[in-house]
This record gives sequence, C-alpha cells and structure tokens, in this order.
Amino acid sequence: MKKLLSAAITALFFQIIAVNSSQAQLTALPNGGNKRASVSEQIGLADVTIRYNRPHVNKREGHIWGTLVPVGYVDQGFGTSKAAPWRAGANENTTIEFSTDVKIEGQLLPAGKYGFSLAYDPNECTLIFSKNSTSWGSFYYNPAEDALRVKVKPVAADKSVEWLKYEFADETPASAIVQLEWEKLIIPFKIEVDVVTNQVASFRRELRSNKGFNWESWNQAALYCAQNKTNLDEALTWTDNSTGPNFGGSKSFPAWKTKAMILDSLGRGSEAMEIMKKALPYGSEFEVYIYGNDLVMQKKAKEAFDIFKMNYDKYPEDLYTNIGMASGYSALGDYKTALEYAQKALPKAKGANIGIVNLAIKDLKMGRDMNLD
Repeated sequence: MKKLLSAAITALFFQIIAVNSSQAQLTALPNGGNKRASVSEQIGLADVTIRYNRPHVNKREGHIWGTLVPVGYVDQGFGTSKAAPWRAGANENTTIEFSTDVKIEGQLLPAGKYGFSLAYDPNECTLIFSKNSTSWGSFYYNPAEDALRVKVKPVAADKSVEWLKYEFADETPASAIVQLEWEKLIIPFKIEVDVVTNQVASFRRELRSNKGFNWESWNQAALYCAQNKTNLDEALTWTDNSTGPNFGGSKSFPAWKTKAMILDSLGRGSEAMEIMKKALPYGSEFEVYIYGNDLVMQKKAKEAFDIFKMNYDKYPEDLYTNIGMASGYSALGDYKTALEYAQKALPKAKGANIGIVNLAIKDLKMGRDMNLD
C-alpha cells in the first residue's frame, strides 16, 4: 500500500513539474540574437506601427539576398505551407498595423493589423499583407488569407546595413515611404492616406463625446470643412450647434463667420451676407478687420471697404481699424487716402506690425496696391 501511495505521489510530482515547465515563459533574448524592434509614425491621422525582429548580416555579406533570403516562394520543410514567402524579418511574424484605411502603392488596404512578408526577386519583389498576423514566421502561410499584394522594385543601398531595419522616409502630410533596409538592399513601398476624409471621420467621432459640449469644437470641425470645400451639407448642420444657444456660441463672431463661409460655398451668397450683417456686432475690432481682409482677397473691394469703415467709425484710434481703412482705400485704387490712414496706423504699431505697416506705406508711396503682398 505504501509503495502504491509513494508511486502515486511521485507521478503527481512529475506531472506538476511538467505542467509548470510548459507554462514557464521566462524573459530571455530572442532566438538567434535577433533584436526585437518596432517603428511607428503618424501619417495624417493614421498611426502606422511595424513590429519585427532584426537579423544581422554577421559576416555573410553577399549571401543575404538570394541565399539566406530565397528568391520567390520556398518549402521551408516545416508547417503547412509548401510555397512560403520570406517573413521580412526574423522569428515571429513581422506585423504592420494601420489605425485608418490606407493605400499601399496606390491600392486600398483597410485599417487593421496584418502579417507582413515578401517574395524576394532581384528585379521585382512581391509584398504580402496577410490577415493572419499571429503566426510564427511564414511556416503556415496561406495565400487565401492575403489582404493585399503589391509589387515593388528593390534599390541598391549606398552602404551596408548590418541589422535589418524599417524606416520612414520622404514624409509628406499625406504619405511616407517605408523602407526595409538590410545589407546592401532597400525595399521601399509607399503608404498614402486620405487626410481630409480621415479628419472629417475623426471629427464625427469626437463630436459625439464630451468634446462636443462646447461651441468651439463644432466650429473647428465646420471651419475645416469650409476651408477644404468638403462635407459642406453636414458642416452646415454643425454650425447650427456652434451658433445655437446650447453651447454658448450664439454671440460668437467666428462661429457665425464659419456658417456664412459654408453658405457661400453652397451657392447661398445672399444668406451668407445676411448672416454676416447679424454677426458684425459680435466681432472685436481685430475679428472684423480680418473679415474685411477676407473680402479684399475675394476681390470684393466695395463690401470690404464698407466693413472697414464701420469698424473704423466704432474704434477710430485702433491700429487695425486704421490699417483696415488703408487696405480698403487701396483696394478701391485710392492710394493717396490709403497712405494717410497707413501713416496714422504706424505710431500705433508694435513689434512685427511695425514692419508690416512700413511695407504698406512703401507700396502706397510707389502707387501700388498694398493688398498685393
């Protein structure tokens, strides 16, 4: 009986050891000394993150591309894939994640996290974005899980890169080039985003949150649409909130001005002018001056002059009302009278405004429209 009990205890002990060993995940360096790495960048409002492992050349110059990284697809002798691409790194899957929809080399790819691999060819590489982002390497690669394939041309590097790396290059507000760099080769691909569409979508989400409980947020979103001539019908409804009584913007000159801009863009110019007549009493001398300048830029000289004159009559000793009068007369072609107001504005100017007023005076003395600079 004792022997049976002792055997049972021994068996249980080894079972516990086995279970604990299978669950143990102590922190250690990656296999093969391949460094773990990640690189992230925001393109427009899209967050792009690449997570990968970095193999190194390790005295294998000339034997990386085409040897260590095979040409095309190969049977790796393990897993289910008989024609696997390279994992574009080392160890577990290289992944790339996008917080918004993007375009890769001009082709649409929805927001999400993708396994990233490539089929190398010295003339043209095939980049593969797989819906499977959790596998170890490409041993279980399944082409049915491809979300997108694109072809790009590899480029010779000026100098050798010891440790494989991904970098963002040639950034613009709406795009960037991702470069896989290793040994003496660069494999680039372009990511593009629709900045305006993503921004409007972001506004929609945030306006439904606590950020939507002030007129400034509604006005910011509507003004963006007005400036970019997009989503105007919805933006007009946003101005109902920015100028309405609920969020404190009913007497906000900027909010009413935005509404007028949208109405004008929708071809409802007479309504826009009525809106601005209503809003003018709410504006500061500077806000009204800026509105007058906007009209000058729109080649509406008579309307601009009337705004500048109204502002001047209310604040005759202000810098901006005097320079506004100079701008108004200049737009009408009366440079002599414009000069008188510009000279009156000069003693009131400070800092950078001194230079601006002096430039206006110089133009007017030369018989040129001060509004052209």
